[in-house]
Parts: sequence; structure tokens; C-alpha cells
Amino acid sequence: MKMKDTLNLGKTKFPMRGKLATKEVERQKEWEDQHVYERRQELNKDKTPFILHDGPPYANGNIHIGHAMNKITKDIIIRAKSMSGFRAPYIPGWDTHGLPIEQALTNEGVNRKELSLSEFRKLCEEYAWKQVNQQREDFKRLGVAGDWDHPYVTLDPVFEAQQIRLFGEMFNKGLIFKGLKPVYWSPSSESTLAEAEIEYKDVESYSIYITFSVRDGKGKLPDDAKFIIWTTTPWTLPANTAIAVHPDFEYQLVTVNDNHYVIAAERLETLKAEFGWEDVEVEKTFTGRELEYMTANHPFYDRESLVILGEHVTLDSGTGLVHTAGGHGEDDYYAVKAYDLPILSPVDGEGKFTDEAPGLEGIFYEDANEKVVGWLEDEGVLLKSSKFVHSYPHDWRTKKPVIFRATPQWFCSVDKIKADTLNAIENDIEWIHPSGEPRIYNMIKGRGDWVISRQRVWGVPLPIFYAEDGTAICTPETIEHVAKLFEEHGSNVWFEREAKDLLPEGFTHPNSPNGQFTKEKDIMDVWFDSGSSHHGVLRTREELSFPADLYLEGSDQYRGWFNSSLLTSIAVNDQAPYKAVLSQGFVNDGEGRKMSKSIGNTISPNDVTNTRGSDILRLWVTSVDSFYDVRISDDILGQVAESYRRIRNTIRFMLGNIADFEPTEHEVAYEDLDPIDQFMLNQLNEVVKSVRHAYDTYDFMTINHDILNFLTLQMSNFYMDYSKDVTYIERQNDPKRRNMQTVMYEVVKKLTILLTPIIPHTTEEIWSYLKEDADYVQLTEFPEVENYANTDELNKVWVPFLEFRNNVNKSLEKARDEKVIGKSLEAKLHLYLNDEYQTLMSEVGNQLATYLIVSQVELHSLADAPAEADNYENYAIEVDHADGDVCERCRAYRVDVGSNEKAPHLCARCADIVVNDFPELLTEESDA
Repeated sequence: MKMKDTLNLGKTKFPMRGKLATKEVERQKEWEDQHVYERRQELNKDKTPFILHDGPPYANGNIHIGHAMNKITKDIIIRAKSMSGFRAPYIPGWDTHGLPIEQALTNEGVNRKELSLSEFRKLCEEYAWKQVNQQREDFKRLGVAGDWDHPYVTLDPVFEAQQIRLFGEMFNKGLIFKGLKPVYWSPSSESTLAEAEIEYKDVESYSIYITFSVRDGKGKLPDDAKFIIWTTTPWTLPANTAIAVHPDFEYQLVTVNDNHYVIAAERLETLKAEFGWEDVEVEKTFTGRELEYMTANHPFYDRESLVILGEHVTLDSGTGLVHTAGGHGEDDYYAVKAYDLPILSPVDGEGKFTDEAPGLEGIFYEDANEKVVGWLEDEGVLLKSSKFVHSYPHDWRTKKPVIFRATPQWFCSVDKIKADTLNAIENDIEWIHPSGEPRIYNMIKGRGDWVISRQRVWGVPLPIFYAEDGTAICTPETIEHVAKLFEEHGSNVWFEREAKDLLPEGFTHPNSPNGQFTKEKDIMDVWFDSGSSHHGVLRTREELSFPADLYLEGSDQYRGWFNSSLLTSIAVNDQAPYKAVLSQGFVNDGEGRKMSKSIGNTISPNDVTNTRGSDILRLWVTSVDSFYDVRISDDILGQVAESYRRIRNTIRFMLGNIADFEPTEHEVAYEDLDPIDQFMLNQLNEVVKSVRHAYDTYDFMTINHDILNFLTLQMSNFYMDYSKDVTYIERQNDPKRRNMQTVMYEVVKKLTILLTPIIPHTTEEIWSYLKEDADYVQLTEFPEVENYANTDELNKVWVPFLEFRNNVNKSLEKARDEKVIGKSLEAKLHLYLNDEYQTLMSEVGNQLATYLIVSQVELHSLADAPAEADNYENYAIEVDHADGDVCERCRAYRVDVGSNEKAPHLCARCADIVVNDFPELLTEESDA
């Protein structure tokens, strides 16, 4: 037997290294086999529901780091709610329709033109399910708990049927209409785009000033006068039918080198510099209203342009006279419509000019710019041409420029529900991100009608029929019939059957006297798909309810899913689909740059889970402020892994020290604990309080910070640091030792539960080393905040003592540098205290040397402090080498070493333990 065998050295099989990359996979399989998620739901079945409705990611390609942050955050919230008194099911979802899947199949070599629409759509469906299944495994690998076997998928027949019913309700309320309006059109996608599908990039464009010669100046302008306009889109000039002026602005007729021009008065000085005009004479001044109904000659076609009024005209740039083509701009559209002018849009779906633009037939619109500018120069109407770089809308999928193009489309009338929507934004919804409310409020306030039709194949068809005279037919009867067909056969039935076979049997309509009908060929905007999820999921899944408690997505969804869901819900429910909205920023690289494959700065969640483990990624999510853009890199993940190591090893130390602790036998009641132990439980209680509040307010950084700080500063640096003199040295059942074990067990148990939403794989591993009834920590409840009666009394003593201890450590470090001592147990402290600290030390008690991890302490009056002592205002500290000899067992210096002749190398405390509990050691030593 050796001396170390008399010590209660902490022993645990809990490994120092987590081996998360492999162990997590095994643990996840166990959770699935043991139906842990389902068991949690059963435990919570009668509790208050908390419904976080999952915004469906698009089913195309592997998940990226933004997906991971979003799904992990949702899982943390769901797990926390499930452990704090709520029934919080999680139904993951996927968005599965739209152009990217069509393009993916084309990239794989599928020739759409060789297939029927139905055949191509079936390939799209197969591809979408393949993507869903891959992403599902990726998300599960992150440790996200949910009903993965029963997700909601927008191609699901039940979902599609509910989407049709929602559309029918909106149509019945007069919110759906067909019109010829300019919409965002993507020639590269050959389809309309919603505002949410637009992103802006810098492009180089023409900047031209041209003249329109006056045809009829209403007697106010000379016959040779010219209107000057500015445009950056020469290709839209073939569609020009008007020149817009603001009714209230002042305009001037100016003479320059015998030429008479009309421009806005406020733009004169800028234009003089632009054109190099020197001698400029102002002939007349008009209001815009006085110019109304004058006419001008189109610059290269034999037709006239009407001068009209438009409130959209500004003086920020240009000439104050705006080239107006109703088929290529929303403001232009409304302006020319008020004058009953034709809406010209001589560009086809591929972006090529039609025969409505003579001389440009078949030319791509961008290529036409140069030809149009040449015509203008030939006609002598081009005053100036240059190029400049500016921000321009692009298709967010193809990354190619888009145009405004007037086409017959189906729209949702936003104006009819705008007031109710804005009221809900202001009064009914909690916008957790501070910028959330103003962002979506301004978007809705400024939003025009929502174009919901798409000229694509892979999507939910618009359930509209047409009579023989072209009258649109969409009635409650036809809607319900189509919805039931979709439920039974899926939406592909729309493309497989003729219109008559999609209508209710015996259906008639006065506008089809011969019983002939056709059907709409367009599909719905995918934002209408996902925006219908409150109707297709919250209203249909038994475990869910409407409205949801929370929607949580990236900040781009204020213009996307948050927006479309809100509009469709207000339209059919007269209320928002969510009670609260939380948005997250984007994930950038370590230098704050946007993730880009071309730069090579992307980080794959799968790579992280396969090397470091998902708990590291989950801990990273709580280490950053995801309300705003965040950063990730291998170095940052390395720092997170170090934080994880600190958590793991601190808990490992405590597990070793409580290995022989049986809570049912050895736990000490709070009132029987020493004050220091009570204080530590109070400190733990503060962590419980702050962490629970942080979970409730989605403040995950605070959870990360407070738990790490408590484990590092209060447990590892203080309580566990001095505990060795008690837990290792004292007898196994010594009251002080059982006190400390009681505290450590409570710390490990409560922090393990509180950390479970964040690092569940690790906490389940820890849980297996605790003596608790629950099979899995995921099936427990968050610890309640205790109400200790003596909290204030304890804080008055121990908070200042910990500050005092910090200064003691400074003095010990100084003495170590000066070679007075080596280890702190070689020290004897002379503490020179004022009255306040004399009282404080008396309340700390007779374990002062233990708490300070020194061998001896002597107290003196501050008045007696020598000049060489370290002065800390209310006290001074002097460090000497300890008296006596070192005890071979506890390693402290004691003057009573050798006082027991049976154990000459031990102090009196250790000798008592060894002589009485381990006499065989002394026998072996004497024999030796």
C-alpha cells in the first residue's frame, strides 16, 4: 500500500476526450431506437403548446452553414421549451417546387422538350425527394430532434390541396385578379419573379440624353422646341408613348445656340455643366401642369408621345422630364394607364424584340442598346452618351439581369389587405429583432400588387378554368373539386387530364354554352407555396395549432417567407400566422466576407460534424450574436472547441470527486451545509435564473457566457481549486467532504440539464455518470430557481471575500516571482486588516488557509503593516515561507508534522486518518 492509496483521489471513467465525431452518431442512433423525441412529446402532451413553425429550406443541394445555424437555433429553442413546461413539437419542412430543380435536371442532361409536362414533373418530384432525404440526414446529424419521419413538404398532395383551398378563399374575396402589368421578368429563367427573388448587383449601363421634338406645343412652345429626357435603358425607347412631368415643378424654355429646349428649372445648372452650355437664355417658365397634353415626335418611330403628369417624377437626376414606357416600368404603367395610352412591351419571354419593334426583331434587349443609340445619333437627337456603373436588379437564382415587362399575369391585390396587414404588424406581432418591425412595415407599405403566376412547369398550378369566351372560372365548387383531386392524385393530375375531366361532373357555365373549357397553364409563385404553410401545416397537423408562437428565419425573409405568410394569412384568417418573429443575420467567414465557393471560404457543416462533432457547431451558435451577421472559420471553431474542452474537463473533475457520492444517502440538506457551500449553491442558483431567462428571451450568448464563467471563475478557479484539501485529504465520510460533494453533484446535475438544448450529445454522456431516475437528460425538466432565505447574508461575506482572494493570489504570484515560495502551500500569509476586514475574516471562519490554499494564516491590525507588505487600501498582505515541515500526505506545511510518533512524516490531521484508517500502511513502512 502507498500513501496515495489513503487519499480520495477523484476517479471517473468519463473520458477526457469526447470523440464527438464518432460517438455522436452512435448516440443519435440510440435516441432514434429508443424513441426519445416521441417520449418527450408524450411527457408534454397535456402542457401548454409552444409552436415554432419551421420555414422550409429549399430542397436542392447539401445544407450550408447558414442552414446549420438556423436549424440548430430552432432545436435549442424547441428543446428548451420542451424542458420548461411546454409541449413543443418540431415538424421540419421543405420547399420543393420552382426553377432551381428544373435547372438541376437540365444540368443533368434531361431534355425537357422530349418529355411530356407530366413526365418532366415526375422527374422533378423524384429529384426533390432525393434532395429532401439527403438534407434530412444532414440536419439529423446536427442533433436536431423532431418528427423527421413525417415532415411537411410542399409537393405533398395534402399540402397542395390546402394551398388550392387557400387560393380559392382569396379568389372568392376578390383578392386575385388578372391584369397586364409590368413585372420583374427574368429572360434567363423565362418567368416572372417576385420582389423576394430579386437581388442587386453593379452593372455598366448607358447614360444618354436625347431630345423629343415638339409636335404640338399648344401655342406655348415654338415649333422647333425640344423636350430633353435622360435614360439608362435605350432599349425601352421603342415602347415609349409619353413624356412625364411633375404637375408642381417649374419648367423652363431655354435657348442655347439657337436651339430651344424644355427642362426642369431646378436642373438647369447641372445640365449646363453636363452639356458644356455657356450662353443659356431662359425664355419662359411653366409649371408642369401647363405642359400637360402637349405632344412630341417619337425619336425614331413615326408616332407621337404625349406629355403627361406623374407624381413619380423627381429632380434627383435627369432633366425633370421622364421617358415613359408603360410596358417597362411600374410607375410608367400607372402613369400611362391614367391617360388610356397603349401599354407597349415589344419583348418576348427570352428577352428578344418582337415585330412590335420594327428594325429590332429577334435582337436580345441588351444587344439592342447599341443599335438604338446609333439610330438616335443618326436622327440627330442624341445630345450626350456615356456609360456608368450602378446597381441593377438581377435574378437571384441565375444571377442574370432582369427587366420590367408587361405581360398578362395573375396578381394578389395587396392594397385591399394592406391596412389590416400594417395594423397586425404594429399591434399583434412581437418583432424580437429591433429592426424587424420597421423593415417589414415599410416593405408592406410600399409593396405593389403581388404577381403570383409563373410561366414554369414544376409547381402548383393555378386552379383556374376558362370559358369559351375567355372568362376566368374559379368557384368554391371548382376549387374544392380540384383540391380533392390533388389530395388523391397530387397536382400532376392537372397536367395529365383535360379541363373537362378536372371539373366537377356535369359542371356548366353560362359563358360556355357548348360545354367547352380550357385550363390555366401557369403555376403559382413558390412564395405562395411556402406562404401557405400556415394553412397546409398549422391547420392540418393535429399536434400543431394556429397561429404559431414563433417564426424564425434569416433576415432576408422579411421580404420572403415572413412577408408572403403574413399576406396570405391576413387574407384568409384576418390575423397574422405568427405571434412573434425572430430573424438571424448571415454567416460570413472569419474576416467578415460573404461565403463564396469562388473565393474558397465556405465551411461545410458536414465537414465540421465529421471532424469536430456537431456539439462544437452547436456551441458555436451560442457563442455568436446571431441577431446580426456572424463569423465562422477554422480558427474560430478552434476557440469554441477550447471552450468545450473547459466545460468537459471541469465537469469531468467534479464527476471524479463525486464518484463515491450517493445522493439518496449522502446529500446534505441546505441548512446543514457550511456557509461557503451554501454560497456556491446560491451562485449556481443565479446561473439557473439567468440561463432560464436567457432561454426565454433567445439570448443564447448569455447562456454560453454565464455557464462558462461560472465553471471557470467560480468552480474551477476557486471552489474546485481548494476542494482538493477536503475531498482528497479528509476521510471519505467527513461532513466537510460530503458538503462539497453535495454542491458538486448539484452543479453537475443542473448545468447538465441546462446545457442539454445546446450540447445534447455531451450532456447525455455526462448524465450516464449521474445517479438519476430519468433514462435521458432530454426527458428531464429545467431546474427551478430556488428561493434561499439567506442569499443577501451570504453575499455580504463571500462576494468581498472572493475579491480579497484575488488580491491574495496577486501577492502569492509576486512572492513566487521573488523566490520566496514555490507552490502556494509553501506560503504563510500575514494579513493586516482594518476593522471591516477583521470582521469579514471572522465570518469566513477557521478554514481561511484552506480557502486561500496556503499552509498558514496570521491576522494582524492594518496599523501594524510593515512598509514592504502589499497594500490594498483596506488591508495589506505579506507572504513568508510557511513554518514547520511539509506533510507527505496533504503536502501542506505544518508545525505538528511528526507529533504522532507512529507517523513521523505526517501532520496531526493526516496522522489521525492514516493511523486509524490505514494502519497497514504504517506496518508496511516499519517492515521496510
